[in-house]
Amino acid sequence: MFLTVLLVLILLLFVLHCFIRYGRMGRILNRIPGPKAHPIIGNIYHFQVDNEHLLQKLWESNEEFYPIYTIWTFFFCLVTLLHPLDIEVLMRSTKYIEKGMAYKSLRPWLSNGLLTSGGEKWQTRRKILTPAFHFNILKHFVVTLNKEARYLVTSLKEEAKGASVVKDLQEFISQHTLNIICETAMGISLKGKGELESKYRDAVRKFGRTVAYRFVRPWYYSDFLFSFSSAGRLQRKLLKTLHSFSKKIIAERIHFHEQTNRKYLYNLEEMDENEVFSEISEDNYPMFKNRLALLDLLIAASLNGNQIDETGIREEVDTFMFEGYDTTALALCYALGLFAKHKDVQERIRNEVDTIMQQNDYKLTISDLQEFLYLERCLKESLRLYPSVHIIFRYLTQDLQLKNYLLPAGSICHVNIYSVHRNPEYWPNPNVFDPDRFLPENVKNRNPYSYIPFSAGPRNCIGQRFAMLELKLIVAYILHNFYLEPVDQLDDVKIIADLTLNLFKPLRVRFVPIK
Repeated sequence: MFLTVLLVLILLLFVLHCFIRYGRMGRILNRIPGPKAHPIIGNIYHFQVDNEHLLQKLWESNEEFYPIYTIWTFFFCLVTLLHPLDIEVLMRSTKYIEKGMAYKSLRPWLSNGLLTSGGEKWQTRRKILTPAFHFNILKHFVVTLNKEARYLVTSLKEEAKGASVVKDLQEFISQHTLNIICETAMGISLKGKGELESKYRDAVRKFGRTVAYRFVRPWYYSDFLFSFSSAGRLQRKLLKTLHSFSKKIIAERIHFHEQTNRKYLYNLEEMDENEVFSEISEDNYPMFKNRLALLDLLIAASLNGNQIDETGIREEVDTFMFEGYDTTALALCYALGLFAKHKDVQERIRNEVDTIMQQNDYKLTISDLQEFLYLERCLKESLRLYPSVHIIFRYLTQDLQLKNYLLPAGSICHVNIYSVHRNPEYWPNPNVFDPDRFLPENVKNRNPYSYIPFSAGPRNCIGQRFAMLELKLIVAYILHNFYLEPVDQLDDVKIIADLTLNLFKPLRVRFVPIK
């Protein structure tokens, strides 16, 4: 009896192996290189390491198997694309915009918002939300950026009391970027809600680590099995914090519109930047006239033909809270760390910033920010070295023909932005910080898909213009008021596997007030 059962089990495993590796998908993917694999379980076991070492393992594989390789287990297959020509074929097409299984672990938090949805739902949501980043609304957002930047500088100076002060960049900066996204995109201020925002930031970080932990452990792809794990129990606790935060924001904004008889739910009128500054006073901030926030667009859409329901509003609020604060905070952390390290770069940025700020009474407009050409090159180079969103996934609903390989429908494409940005074929001495890489004469001959910090193609980042404005303005205020000195060396800081390129340990910088 035992022998019979054993033989049946062996036969079933053999059939399963043949089905996986010699079915259509298996035959096609067998032609693509990858780490050593075992029958049925594949090669994902190479990546069964803790979060502290997972990214390093992934980057080593990227170098070893460049420009393309597969990671697979059972019926799950991930194809990593590292060459810009292959990435261009994938990302510029409207055929390959589905996120699929790779983003399944994000859905308990973000549900089916703009980041995770596809098809008609994604197109509808994108159409609703695009006006939130129109030039006329960005002009209003810049007012909020100025106010938050002045608050950041004032709080630093008060803490320094004429001397220097050392700050953990991620902890310090994320407080301000979270308030910025709340006030600009959601119309709600977090001033005086320190405990609430602190719990939210902590929950975002921990949730990202549970996602990375789950992704390389295929037995946890089952929601049922994952729910019994320690990571699953932690995730349920974190979701309560994350969702209660967004629900509170939505409720406050809806209450505001009910109190004002919805008179602010109109399209923003044409207005130049000087009018924007003069219109907004400390008394009516942040609920100022004619201000249309992203959340307002969602509320208006729910009232206009029921284009979106209450659940849909929460999906998009959760999505933009995550994408709009954490990614920007990390970008600022790495940029400030680099500028502290490179004193010559820091001084050149300061000279550019000082001239323009003194001319405009320390109120920066979009026009002013567009004049920060050297600062922009420095920020782009910082995002090349440390892209906040360092990985992108696409689920193939149909075959994808690359130059040398065919990728079958049902597989998942993984674009590793971090490694793409350090490809020596396109970036000589790739680990060296050199803002001149982004001089016009150097950019024009480079494949545009060799630099994709905001993704590319139809599913590019909807808020990338706003993000660059925020990065420029915050850096400008900081360098106008402080010298930066490194406390921790950026090259020694470990990066942890997460939704974003998160720091494993603090990155501290000394802020020295300019007399």
